[in-house]
Amino acid sequence: MIVRFLTPMVVSLALLNGPANVYVHERGHHGNSTDAKASRTWTIASEGADLHGSFVAASGNQVQLRRDDGELTTFAIDRLVGSDQAWIDARLREIKRLNRQQGIQLVAQNHSHRAAAGAKSNDTPMPLIGEHFNPFAQKLQLRSDHDYFYVGSNGLPDHPMMIGIRAWQQQVPIPQSYFGNNAWRIPLHPQPAKQPLSTKNDFLRGAIALAVNGVPIFNPLNNRGDDAFLFGELDEYGGHCGRADDYHYHLAPVHLEEITGKGNPIAYALDGYPILGYQDEKATDFAPLDKLGGHKDASGEYHYHATKTYPYLNGGFYGEVTKRGGQVDPQPRAEPLRPALEPLRDATITGFSKTDNRFQLNYDLSGRKGVITYVIKNDGSVNFTYQEPSGKTRTESYRRRRGETYVPLSSVLGSSSFGSSAFGSSALGSNADANANESPATDLPRLIVTSPAFAAGDEMPIEFTGDGSGESPPVAWTKGPAGTQCYALNLWHTPGPGDVKSYWLLYDIPADVTSLPQDARGIGIAGYNDKGRTDYDPMRSKGPGVKEYHITVFALSEKPNFPTAKVTRDELLQRISDITLAQGTLSYQYTRSRIGPWLIIPVAGIAIFIAFITWFRSKKRASHVDSPLA
Repeated sequence: MIVRFLTPMVVSLALLNGPANVYVHERGHHGNSTDAKASRTWTIASEGADLHGSFVAASGNQVQLRRDDGELTTFAIDRLVGSDQAWIDARLREIKRLNRQQGIQLVAQNHSHRAAAGAKSNDTPMPLIGEHFNPFAQKLQLRSDHDYFYVGSNGLPDHPMMIGIRAWQQQVPIPQSYFGNNAWRIPLHPQPAKQPLSTKNDFLRGAIALAVNGVPIFNPLNNRGDDAFLFGELDEYGGHCGRADDYHYHLAPVHLEEITGKGNPIAYALDGYPILGYQDEKATDFAPLDKLGGHKDASGEYHYHATKTYPYLNGGFYGEVTKRGGQVDPQPRAEPLRPALEPLRDATITGFSKTDNRFQLNYDLSGRKGVITYVIKNDGSVNFTYQEPSGKTRTESYRRRRGETYVPLSSVLGSSSFGSSAFGSSALGSNADANANESPATDLPRLIVTSPAFAAGDEMPIEFTGDGSGESPPVAWTKGPAGTQCYALNLWHTPGPGDVKSYWLLYDIPADVTSLPQDARGIGIAGYNDKGRTDYDPMRSKGPGVKEYHITVFALSEKPNFPTAKVTRDELLQRISDITLAQGTLSYQYTRSRIGPWLIIPVAGIAIFIAFITWFRSKKRASHVDSPLA
């Protein structure tokens, strides 16, 4: 910011002309803390919609923002969520404080020669929270802006993982890309919520806190609402892997106190308040915990404590958070490399080791030994070798495709000593994608893709599948960055290793369109799905079980050109590899565990036919026995 003192004459003129709007420069919300670009995410409470842009001015109940595309927009402050309103209030108080200290001043955007020349400032000090993550700084990427502290990590701790798990769904720890735009963010100025939210039977998806070693912490209750610890789903450190092979804790990581020191935070809840280790009941400042698992210290600062029984860590959010789709929003996304597997009953994980890029997990299945060995290669692919308890050995290979995370090996694995990896500037964000020939990726901005009909990770409603009417689902996404000329969309699924099926393909969606209604028609140009048709192909999964599907939206800098009129998924991805400005993916589930309405009549007919044949044969046998010639 540049602070200019006004002369008495200018002051007089300003007073005669009435109160002036106060302008302020917002430092890069999603970028480097020293970046001159002003941007943050604002959420419209009534609509659940996000707007990306910088704060310009506020007067009365009106706020003016400059969107990332450069356009100004003005609307009522009370339309924003509470955390955004609190941010505006805090910023105005800060400007008022500066004006009191230094006379009547104008706080304006910084257009200094240094900024204009593209130089980066180093005058932004690391906030206090950075000291708590500092013991792990060698393997983390730490940065901040005025509002948030950002933590980039691969999600893997230094300690061995998975050992002791008795309820296992065959997941294994694979490095994730929580970097760049996909880094964890913690509010630097947490605001007490008017109505604190509990995590009991809520927030069962996603993380609720982040450990100071960069490992996310999920609700101690699993997505079924059961205590993951009591169900034997957690390892010796209170963690396990999710469906995306993403390692995370479900208990407070009190073991980190050995490194951070007693009394220092071991984690931060996503509302911005710290989580400390177990209380010392003999301490002079001991005080009971509230229903959220926290209390205020002698100076009036709120914090949570780890507990040895439920809720184990923060049992809710004392601070303001935004909930969307059953989780704190926004938060980083883990990207799956391989299909989710079924639970391996009666298996217990007995060992885990890592050497360079080679991982090994040992398990016991009713007295028989099994081993999974997997190697992560430099191109992002992973080779698995399964030595099964039956004595059979099989291998599988998975390669990240466009629309999924690709992270260079050097950025996530580090040296041969366990957990001593170091991260340099080459680490990429979760939306970094391999191009058509699997070359190193670029850190693309992220589009937030949603649907008003279902949340990310939820079951897709039956009307959008082959078991229902088969109409295309409604889809929405955040506006692409400046220069976006059109969008493309693809609904896809990975049924097995090295295989991708495409169900819906649209391109040349106009740049001013950021949503599609249910059963969308006439918007953009339809490409060909895997059945050779240019319409939405409702999924009809073969066999029962949960399957995962994805809707990916691409923001393009120009309309792609195709050599033929028959545009397929592969053709689209090849043609847009150099013109994609941003992209995002919405993943959801579909379970084919029921007989669709379209099968009721034929199945009933077959059943009646079989019953008739059975009756006829029994009748024939009876008449044969009663015959005098028998």
